[in-house]
Amino acid sequence: MNRVCNLLGIKYPIIQGGMAWVATAELASAVSNAGGLGLIAAGNAPADIVRNEIKKAKELTNKPFGVNVMLLSPYVDEVMDVIYEERVSVITTGAGNPAKYMKKLKEIGTKIIPVVPSVALAKRMEKYGADAVIVEGTEAGGHIGELTTMVLVPQVVDEVSIPVIAAGGIADGRGMAAVFALGAEGVQIGTKFICSTECTVHENYKKAIINAKDRDAVVSGRSTGHPVRALKNKLMKELIKLEKEGADPSIIDEKGVGSLRAAVIDGDMENGSIMAGQSAAMVKEIKTCKEIVEEIIDDAKKVISNLDV
Repeated sequence: MNRVCNLLGIKYPIIQGGMAWVATAELASAVSNAGGLGLIAAGNAPADIVRNEIKKAKELTNKPFGVNVMLLSPYVDEVMDVIYEERVSVITTGAGNPAKYMKKLKEIGTKIIPVVPSVALAKRMEKYGADAVIVEGTEAGGHIGELTTMVLVPQVVDEVSIPVIAAGGIADGRGMAAVFALGAEGVQIGTKFICSTECTVHENYKKAIINAKDRDAVVSGRSTGHPVRALKNKLMKELIKLEKEGADPSIIDEKGVGSLRAAVIDGDMENGSIMAGQSAAMVKEIKTCKEIVEEIIDDAKKVISNLDV
């Protein structure tokens, strides 16, 4: 049996990305019900909001689901307390080192899967006791690293013994088959699930992804050390212009405050941050999570069977 499926108790080795403001209980439960692993994004939300989302997800699914924890959140300790109390079965982590929480999480049986952008960090997470790693290439939406999925995944696979889950630029069965050929045992997909019927983001956000072209997912913030990939719009053009002019990083960072909420909740496609990966141009229509998951699995099986020589 696939190690990721066995580890997480799921039917298909597909994990939905933990996208702040986007990955709500509605989306997470729909992906879990479809046979993958849905994630609730804690982001910078206070602990009581995260608890409410977890309770809501428990009402919407009896399948395993998880929480994505941003370790730089000012509420991270309180959010971890909620995860202990609610006995969440899986957490993924970003923007930090989860080592200090691992012992207590393992005591309640929670699986810990850090998101990593490099070989060195993947090895460190395995040493600390991670159950698997999500290896995220620069093709992904939101906060990104430098290396591509294609070159990063096989390097990590060669250096760790725990399961590797590939993320960044994967939106269909061809992408899944490709990273499995590189040694991954699961995929994490974000952008594609934004365009699901169950995702609660503003319709303008979904339309922006569906209308995206191949070069529309651009990066700002490289000069500040906090690169972010989002769709090209007025905000991104302003941020990129400020960077080229050598503006103070604090000014650039300040301009982005609240911009993700503006896009996701308010539907502001000019001044909001439309975080999406380079796979946005591959997303052509809105489907249910069940349709998305089953289509990816069916197409991956076809690709792999075609390689049987």
